[in-house]
Amino acid sequence: MSEDTVSLLDIAKNFIKAAPNAPQAGLATLKALTLGKEKQNSIGALLEKQAQDNPQNIALRYLDQSFTYAEFNQASNRYAHYLAQLGIRSGDAVAIFMENRPEVLMAVAGIVKLGAIASMINTSQRGDVLKHSLTLVKPKRIIVGEELAAPLLEVAADLGDHFAGQCLYVRESATAELPQGMVDLDSELTHQPVHNPSTTGRVLLGQPAYYIFTSGTTGLPKASVMSHLRWMRAQYGLGQAAMFMQPEDVMYCSLPLYHNNALTLCWGSAMGAGATLALARKFSASRFWDDIRQYKATAFCYIGELCRYLLAQPAKNNDQDHNVRVCMGNGLRPEIWDEFKQRFGIERINEFYGASESNIAFTNAFNVDRTAGFCPLSFAVVEYDIDADEPVKNAKGFLNKVKAGGTGLLISEVTEKMSFDGYTDKSASDSKLMRDVFKKGDCYFNTGDLVRNQGYKHIAFVDRLGDTFRWKGENVATTEVEGAVGDWAQVETGCVYGVEVPGADGRAGMAAITPTCDLAEFDFDGFIAHLNAALPSYAVPQYLRFREAQEVTGTFKFRKVELKKQGFDPVACGEPVYALQKNKYQALSA
Repeated sequence: MSEDTVSLLDIAKNFIKAAPNAPQAGLATLKALTLGKEKQNSIGALLEKQAQDNPQNIALRYLDQSFTYAEFNQASNRYAHYLAQLGIRSGDAVAIFMENRPEVLMAVAGIVKLGAIASMINTSQRGDVLKHSLTLVKPKRIIVGEELAAPLLEVAADLGDHFAGQCLYVRESATAELPQGMVDLDSELTHQPVHNPSTTGRVLLGQPAYYIFTSGTTGLPKASVMSHLRWMRAQYGLGQAAMFMQPEDVMYCSLPLYHNNALTLCWGSAMGAGATLALARKFSASRFWDDIRQYKATAFCYIGELCRYLLAQPAKNNDQDHNVRVCMGNGLRPEIWDEFKQRFGIERINEFYGASESNIAFTNAFNVDRTAGFCPLSFAVVEYDIDADEPVKNAKGFLNKVKAGGTGLLISEVTEKMSFDGYTDKSASDSKLMRDVFKKGDCYFNTGDLVRNQGYKHIAFVDRLGDTFRWKGENVATTEVEGAVGDWAQVETGCVYGVEVPGADGRAGMAAITPTCDLAEFDFDGFIAHLNAALPSYAVPQYLRFREAQEVTGTFKFRKVELKKQGFDPVACGEPVYALQKNKYQALSA
């Protein structure tokens, strides 16, 4: 049995350890699976219930500010009443363009209490991409923070009706000058009532709550639909069933609120338990553990690269001086899992797998190391041909499932109870659905992810289909190579992708590297020896490109489109490029 295959014994041992919380976990799982689209329940209704049942519990902390559930609920009600006065109704979209701060969550809560939809704009977007996201879902209003007014004003002339008189300005400093054509939202909110709006009780679980935009690494962003139902299932399935959140817990979130990990998993896990969400403005590797200690956090949310950045910080004597009992996230690579867990003394890593548009999620509910976790719903891992870029069909025209230990494409069955909310663009949604997969008439969602079937309904993430490439007749997972590249001490970050080589089949591996030292000091001999020991020969990058910094999204995903286009041409790259020749990296001249 490989180290990546889940052991039934491990599951049993960890289940016994969690036995005191088993009743809570079982009840939460049952609630998550039995929720229905047509039921009158919502994010806003849960907030109002917590404000009634636990009014003095701290709902949110940010810097030196704190808000009880009663205070937070009243603040969100002000947003709801004002937006209702402006004519915002159920099904309308309201765009939010702000960095992490309390007003973002207050605005979201107010919007969804009306049955309206919060359109969460990526705060790193600029120019044409920003214009595209702001207009894609035709928002009736744009709520913008003072800190992001400048990039919004740069595209204002192209927004037309979506901008003129529609933009609500949220100050951060009392002396900020109100931009021309914008409404002073802070001033307007002071005159609004604080009672719960009557609309909250009419919102159904199946209604859209907000739009989460894809990163746009392979084109313009798409808006995926996040329903109240999926948010509620997440707070039950992850917050309560997997992490055993309690009212005394403090969930620390340093991820941007336009990301589902923050808005759904962090906020949902905290609110579902009547616990506290401690919000950071931005992620800081150097300040992370100081924030954890300041807020007395018992849990935090991560994405894989965040963990790698924390490990790259110099070790300190107080690395384990904290109250964290569990962390939750996705993308923690197996090669750094044990080191991360041991260095920072974290008892429970609740890795999960999911996507904004997906209809299922996996969670490491049994606390087994190096797995994306377990899913009780209907899914399959099927054989996939990387060269042909399509699933393998058998003689009957249906797909083949891989055995335990095998790698393939993850697909999830779409049924009435496991619906696919998709994107706002119907054609984009339809393109993600596969029909007649194992029998005539069935329907599955194509996740676009390669995973390893670990057995016992567990999986481990391997790579995105668009990133995996084939070289020398073998499939190369970029995540595996990035892990090996990043393990070298002289590498700060390494982005791996496949490039076309004239006269050769497939794509050769190339790594764009940001070094921790001057290029003249880089130990190429030691680096290639390290790669040869860590990777099979076909996976060792054939080309290296050195750059001062990587281009990444707001959630640390590498932007690879331009890198792939430029290939290994030193002129197109405009940066030092090296090729692997006779087991040595040699500089290519322009």
